[in-house]
Amino acid sequence: MNPPDNMPRCAWGTTDPIYLEYHDTEWGVPVHDDRKLFEMLLLEGAQAGLSWITVLKRRRNYRIAFDDFDPVSMSQWDSAKIARLLQDPGIIRNRLKVEAAKTNAGSFLQVAREFGSFDKFIWSFIGGRTLQNNWKNIAEVPATTPESDAMSRELKKRGFKFVGSTICYAFMQAVGMVNDHTTDCFRHAALGGTGQRGDHPLS
Repeated sequence: MNPPDNMPRCAWGTTDPIYLEYHDTEWGVPVHDDRKLFEMLLLEGAQAGLSWITVLKRRRNYRIAFDDFDPVSMSQWDSAKIARLLQDPGIIRNRLKVEAAKTNAGSFLQVAREFGSFDKFIWSFIGGRTLQNNWKNIAEVPATTPESDAMSRELKKRGFKFVGSTICYAFMQAVGMVNDHTTDCFRHAALGGTGQRGDHPLS
């Protein structure tokens, strides 16, 4: 069912204003800012086992609690900071996920130093260009791809946590590495989709 404005959207959306804004303005838009990429990677990890709306509704709180996703600051968290975070009702209070955020901050900084930017590293998994998919319905959209498998393996090798292939593919969708809006959604064409088969090299 489409929201009151009657714009055709992906079937996974809801009428929740937070979800609508995210779908309409952010999901699938290519991101090349390192801080934003880091934020989305951590939020996708925080979602593990939960719904995305659960994370979206806490996003503002996460930005406050996680030092505006500054990897330098986060990499220096001590046990007292982590203990405070685990008492913060504004975020998902899962010790493994909170501790993984600190670990990932350190790994993120190492990657950025090695490659010049995290952006350069992460977009290399798809050749630096958005993969344009043309799914007709949500049932066709995969949970993982060879690209997300490769990304997951490399991130894990570099010390990242909560970066399984499913999480990596959700991250790719979120930051516009793939255009997975279905062809009936108004955002599909807006983000470069043609509505025709064959744009994805694996199709």
